[in-house]
Amino acid sequence: MVDHPLWTADELVAATGGTLHGHVTKPLNAVSIDSRAVGQGDIFVAIKGERHDGHDFVAGALKAGAGLGLVSRVTDEMLAAGPVLQVAEDPLRGLENMGIAARARCHGQVIAVTGSVGKTSTKEMLRVALSASGQTHASAASFNNHWGVPLTLARMPRETAFGVLEVGMNHAGEITPLVGWVKPHIAIVTTIAASHLGHFTSLDDIADAKAEIFTGLLPGGHAVVSRDTPYFERLAAAAKACGVTSIVSFGKHPESDVRMERVALLPECCCVTATVMGESLIYKLGVPGEHMAVNSLAVLAAVKLAGADLARAALALATAQPAKGRGVRESLSIPGGELLLIDESYNANPASVGAALALLGASKPGKGGRRIAVLGDMLELGDHAPGLHAGLFEPMDAAKVDVLYAAGPLMANLWARVPAGKRGIHAATSDGIRDALLAGLKAGDVVMVKGSLGMRMGPLVEAIRAAHPPLGKET
Repeated sequence: MVDHPLWTADELVAATGGTLHGHVTKPLNAVSIDSRAVGQGDIFVAIKGERHDGHDFVAGALKAGAGLGLVSRVTDEMLAAGPVLQVAEDPLRGLENMGIAARARCHGQVIAVTGSVGKTSTKEMLRVALSASGQTHASAASFNNHWGVPLTLARMPRETAFGVLEVGMNHAGEITPLVGWVKPHIAIVTTIAASHLGHFTSLDDIADAKAEIFTGLLPGGHAVVSRDTPYFERLAAAAKACGVTSIVSFGKHPESDVRMERVALLPECCCVTATVMGESLIYKLGVPGEHMAVNSLAVLAAVKLAGADLARAALALATAQPAKGRGVRESLSIPGGELLLIDESYNANPASVGAALALLGASKPGKGGRRIAVLGDMLELGDHAPGLHAGLFEPMDAAKVDVLYAAGPLMANLWARVPAGKRGIHAATSDGIRDALLAGLKAGDVVMVKGSLGMRMGPLVEAIRAAHPPLGKET
């Protein structure tokens, strides 16, 4: 039950400078940009996308139960369907202003997360850890861009004790305006890796772009930075240049402020012994992988800096689950037994593929089963792409992969290094390997699917699920 609506009509008019047409009669408790998913009382923001203009769906959204439409132009059809708030500029600008106003009224601690890999998983771990201490609001999915960040802010309840926002970028200069809206008390940089390298000249440039997150830190704020990355000193210098005096490091490095002492890596979880700014902790993390365990150190650093309960946060991390497409494990039924599917299909770069292969390597096939890697091209790597794809052979070999199915022209560079006995099939598209992959699976197999979004690896995961009904998620 909501004590106060997320927004009142008066607050929206004040935040956006818009003109209200009609009367708002429903509590406005949510914000949506997808007319297909509007609920009762939602504020539907008519954003203009690459393929669709949200204005075309305002009347339908209002008829479906939306409480208000946020638009830049008004039609008779809209007015007949319900109340609309007309703003002078693009509705996206109206959404930004809503986000700015929501941030201004929030008195809780706000944390921003960026990094080449691990942003969403770290954000989800923060959601779980901080929820043990108070009302926590966090980005949905990977809402980390020019519309995802203001949408997340606009959805933030005024009573929020802890706000967690993911901030991403493809090019230099993109993080600065986003973090200017977020105004975090704590900024986390998970790591620096070859993600979107095609848009940069070097990893140095990627580090500098990620360091833009420090420009939005509030006075007295904290920078939480991986001590394991070679770019720690560069990031710390960037934070200091922004006036940040509290720089907290995390990782396996012996000089880390939040340091991993020991970790037991199990197929479904991790058991971690850590020192958190002088305080010893032993905790279970409900997601597998050393990379997840390391990022949980950043989570605990932020918990302590935000004044939340560290012991409760550590206990809560046992309930953490992988985000969709980022290591979700499912046991599936197959003639003769079962197979384990590891869904890593959300996106890919060399660091994340290496981590996914390590997860595959830590998984134990059933009797007669194999470790199967299904990899699609890693995109946006520019001239470095061929070498970075070929370089996946070493982590694949270390993971004791038995069979490789590869999709995309860049994966030919890895395919060429794989012994003939470990080759499943290579095709130009993910659809091209679908039938052979499905036909080749058998009881006992562990199959991991990974690739960039543009390679459409997700449909392969769905095809495997459709062919082999789930027995239930691993716990």
